Amino acid sequence: MGVRFGYADTSFGQLHYAEQGSGPVLLLLHQTPRSWDEFRELIPLLASGHRVIAMDMVGFGASAALPAPQTIEMFAAGAWALLDELGIPRVAVLGHHTGAAVALEMAAAHPGRVEAVILSSCPWVDQAHRAGRSGGGTVDRAERTPDGRHLGTLWELRRPYYPQPGTDLLDRFMHDALTYGLDPAEGHRACARYRMEERIGAVRAPVLLLGAAADPFSIGNLPTLRARLTGAAIVEQVIFAEGTVALIEHEAPRIAGSVRRFLREIRQPFEPRGGGDEPESVQQT
Repeated sequence: MGVRFGYADTSFGQLHYAEQGSGPVLLLLHQTPRSWDEFRELIPLLASGHRVIAMDMVGFGASAALPAPQTIEMFAAGAWALLDELGIPRVAVLGHHTGAAVALEMAAAHPGRVEAVILSSCPWVDQAHRAGRSGGGTVDRAERTPDGRHLGTLWELRRPYYPQPGTDLLDRFMHDALTYGLDPAEGHRACARYRMEERIGAVRAPVLLLGAAADPFSIGNLPTLRARLTGAAIVEQVIFAEGTVALIEHEAPRIAGSVRRFLREIRQPFEPRGGGDEPESVQQT
């Protein structure tokens, strides 16, 4: 059976999600200002061994609106509200960009409920970062104008960081960025408010870091994340040499291979490591 869609009634309002497959639950969390659609290519590749759930985080896509100022903690609470309504006690979580910060917060807040964490292009937020973002970031920030120039601005802000020509992927980004009532930049502001340096040490689950070599917003964060994940059971790292901000869509088969390998190994820790799904660069601590 293909992807199915549903809504869950929660304290936040109705939360929208897509799902496919059966087995252990793997929750997918998108970047700002995307939706479940970011995982359109990835879902079926992971569904053979998992019940894959890709939600529109609260405040995004077809899920209930979330007034500003938004926070990573609110996004995480929305994800837990969805899982609780679906009767899911324990999950593995994969998040990309903003979704990675949310996945980290979920693991820090409820370590007993998170089996594994996959952080794709994860931001790093500490006091220095917050001080530099006091006025809000410029990514996806475009004032709406009657002549529609903001449409071109949104496109051009993203285009340099997407695989070229990237028109289809940018069309999908624009669709999500123009969701009614959504400020495309507010999720970035939520990241900038997050006190990640105070939360990251509480992560206990095994962690897989996914890096995109051509994503200047996140690739430099990997050494800091590895150093600060002091409580994690294990930390592995995979870098995709041709990865961009659109890593999930553009590299879905390789992402799926890395995720399957990682989850297989943490569930069967005494079997020989390695396999046939190795991407360009794999490091382990």
